[in-house]
Amino acid sequence: MGLQSFENGFERIVSGVFSRGSRGRVTPIELGRRLLREIDDHRSVDNRGRRIVPNAFTFLLCGADLAAFFDFEDNLRDELCETAREYARAEGFEFVGPVTVSLSIDDDLRPGRFVVTSRMKEGPGGAARGALVLPSGERLQLTQHVVTVGRMPDCTVPVNDVNVSRRHCEIRPSGSGYVVVDLGSTNGTKLNGVRIDSDQYLSGGDIVSVGNTHLRFEAL
Repeated sequence: MGLQSFENGFERIVSGVFSRGSRGRVTPIELGRRLLREIDDHRSVDNRGRRIVPNAFTFLLCGADLAAFFDFEDNLRDELCETAREYARAEGFEFVGPVTVSLSIDDDLRPGRFVVTSRMKEGPGGAARGALVLPSGERLQLTQHVVTVGRMPDCTVPVNDVNVSRRHCEIRPSGSGYVVVDLGSTNGTKLNGVRIDSDQYLSGGDIVSVGNTHLRFEAL
């Protein structure tokens, strides 16, 4: 999905929530558009062939422009973070840590002008954060702990499916990301429809399948 589509999507998201402000002021949609350009301008490829992009963004605005966002500043930051995640998922980009957005004052800027800086910032312990999206739509946040998937009730993700083994597979932190590991299950574990026979690194948007259950990995 292209940049223009995400600009339109961001505009639909904020139009019912945020005021566009008065003429000559910075608007939320301008911040959203600049955020996506910042991602595009600073993408790179790591030694595993992943297309990685910045995940920590700082917007500098004059005091009057920042004050105009006071009533919904937290919501604005959340929407900007989610827009960055959606764009990265659509373009196949990955983050090395959680997405963060901060808004700060720069007294040297005039109303209507702003600056954005970005960097790649690893999560705690040098590992990326991620999430598994369950069939219910619930997101299971991944940390430094191993996530087990299987029929046993004490699995992190219990699956009620006779095609799934008692302890079927694990999602493990590895370096700056995560791997999926089959635990010798009877029917195997699939990654994007292909049965795995060794540890496989997960990229944003990957689908891990056990039996008839599909889990989507999100790199946050």
